[in-house]
Amino acid sequence: MDTSRPTKGNLLIAEPSIIGDVSFNRSVVLLANHTHEGSVGFILNKPLSFTLSELIPEVKSTMKIFNGGPVEQDNLYFIHKVPELIPDSVEISAGIYWGGNFNKVIELLAQNKIREDEIRFFLGYSGWDSNQLDDELDSRSWIIAENTYEKEIISKCLPEFWKEKMVELGGDYLIWSNAPENPAYN
Repeated sequence: MDTSRPTKGNLLIAEPSIIGDVSFNRSVVLLANHTHEGSVGFILNKPLSFTLSELIPEVKSTMKIFNGGPVEQDNLYFIHKVPELIPDSVEISAGIYWGGNFNKVIELLAQNKIREDEIRFFLGYSGWDSNQLDDELDSRSWIIAENTYEKEIISKCLPEFWKEKMVELGGDYLIWSNAPENPAYN
């Protein structure tokens, strides 16, 4: 695992905490942008209980919506790995893209030309002001990791992803991989 400063495309893995953080407890965040002005990312492993068609009725899709983070939760965001199909996409890194022409996405979904393993939708995003993420890193709230999955990260958007990363880290993190989310349940 990399312990240096983050760059866009890195994963931020929430440090285990018995106190818990409502937004980021047991989260794995894909960092979509990181500059001296601030950072933006999307929580990859927190599916919500509704589908895309429940948010946008004209879209007949059972794709799950994920909680991207606590900022602007009334807005829909997406990452994908098909920039050749979605104009105006911005590359995060290693073949994974953020945003693009949403009308084209709707059209592609209607024509079944985009699959669930090619795109992921989020309500909200995770955002940090200038130096805020660095301060959280200094206080050991996050572990920085390379996105070794590259564009296949979309397939890793599962609730178990945080636990998998704890096992990968090994050592004391192994204990946390099997601990209950709420220590009172222990």
